[in-house]
Amino acid sequence: MSDAQTKPRRTPIWLSIAKDLKGDISEGRYAPGDRLPTEAVLAERFGVNRHTVRHAIKHLVDEGLVRTRRGSGAFVTAQPTSYPLGKRVRFRQNLSAAGRQADSSILSVENRAATEKEAELLGLNTGDTLCDIRGLSLADGQPVAVSESLYPLARLPGLDQALAEAEGVTRALQSVGVPDYTRAWTRITATTASATQAVHLQLVEGAPLLRTTSLNVDPDGLPVEYGRTWWAGDRITLTLED
Repeated sequence: MSDAQTKPRRTPIWLSIAKDLKGDISEGRYAPGDRLPTEAVLAERFGVNRHTVRHAIKHLVDEGLVRTRRGSGAFVTAQPTSYPLGKRVRFRQNLSAAGRQADSSILSVENRAATEKEAELLGLNTGDTLCDIRGLSLADGQPVAVSESLYPLARLPGLDQALAEAEGVTRALQSVGVPDYTRAWTRITATTASATQAVHLQLVEGAPLLRTTSLNVDPDGLPVEYGRTWWAGDRITLTLED
């Protein structure tokens, strides 16, 4: 066995520095608008040269956590937003409660046949029509998540049009006879950003993401939405609530 096969893989020093600085930002040592220590100070702190520190700062800039200003240094742009995962599923309300301005945009809308797994989750027959909506969610103008939501058109005809016309999912569902909806279950897994997800989230490909998979139901327990959301791992802190 060669030395290359036996030597353990090492995390690049610049990446380790970036992770330490992200931890400082996440824990509130540096608030939005604060200037990070100078390259010289950071180089001394971590025992490296300025080029290595510069590489770490560039990584934070690429992930949207830091912005640089020529001659002034690097400044924190945002702290991770605490986002509660409870029975109530209201993106705008949840972010407003965290003091952030919520916004969203639709990336694509497609009516298509449900796969066997999708049909089982949504209480449909395989091949029944569902509405597949992909979207982008933002907090204070910064992208924090991309999502895919599936709705059972076979059971809720007209919902696709309502989703296109109404402001928000709640109003759209109400317009087709669903007075309310709650989260039945959620699963959370760790993953990394694909090339297209990285573009939408303004991250580097391979950046850490949190993926939530959830099912939402009406007051009678019938599924009304099955969705997957990919959250920017350094911009959102998911918290569980009853």
